Order: sequence, then structure tokens, then C-alpha cells
Amino acid sequence: MPQSSFKSGFNPRRIHHWIAFGFGSGLAPRAPGTVGTLAAIPLYLLLSPLAWPSYVGLLVLFTLVGIWACDRTARDLDSKDPSAIVWDEWVGFLLTMIAAPAGWLWILAGFALFRLFDIWKPWPVRVADRKVPGGLGIMLDDLVAGAMAAILMALAAMWMPF
Repeated sequence: MPQSSFKSGFNPRRIHHWIAFGFGSGLAPRAPGTVGTLAAIPLYLLLSPLAWPSYVGLLVLFTLVGIWACDRTARDLDSKDPSAIVWDEWVGFLLTMIAAPAGWLWILAGFALFRLFDIWKPWPVRVADRKVPGGLGIMLDDLVAGAMAAILMALAAMWMPF
């Protein structure tokens, strides 16, 4: 289904559409996943000062809400994983940044690594993308991509002084 069809399927009266579409960022005419990830940066900046347990708790909450919202929205649109659904990118990026040091260079690195893994879909991201159905499947491949990017970010933080 073309991106324009997903736009016509967006129902502003349904909260799960707002969430799944990344509060409108998934309606971008080109590269909605990239735009959705960029749109997640302000949320990361808001959450980054939180204590680690609070950040993790919100990440779990966002994941659970995302499974529900993405599942319902995908069913509404009659599509397995519509490109306009970008809440998974939001949560995947937040996971990428879970242990990142502060600073715009780290945000840029996290953005680039997350998008690389999300687009490239190396194993095990590809397995999660292809084998797990519904809202869980929509969320899971981005969570795996985010976890892989987070591991690389943590390793880089140990060796890079910036």
C-alpha cells in the first residue's frame, strides 16, 4: 500500500493512531522511519536526565503501549507493518540511547547506528521482523536494532573521550 494510502487511513479520533504514527511524524511523504526517528530526539532529550530505573520503566511502558497501538493501527490499515507506523522507531531509538553519554555527537551516533540496523536488518533483527506477527513483531525488530546499537554505543563510550 502506498504511503498516501496510509495517510488516508490515519484517523485523528483514535489515540492508537496518534501513538503508532509517532504523533504525525510517520505521515512524512518520504523516509517516514527516518523522520520518525528524528522526531524521537526531543523525547529523548526530555527523558535523558531521568534516573536509569525511571528511564527503563518508561521504556517498558512505551513498548507495551506500542505493541497495543501498532497492532490495532496495522489491523485498521489492513497491513502487516505499514511504513507510516513509526512508534517502533521512537522506542528503538530510546533504547539505543539508554546508556549513551550526554551530547549531540552521541545523539548523532545513536541515530546513525539505529537507522543502520533498522534499515539493514542484520540477524537477529531480520528474524524478529519476519517471524513475529502483529504489534509485537512491529515493535520487536526495532527493539533488537536498538539493543544492537546500544551495545555498540556503550562500547564506543568506553573508548572515546567525547
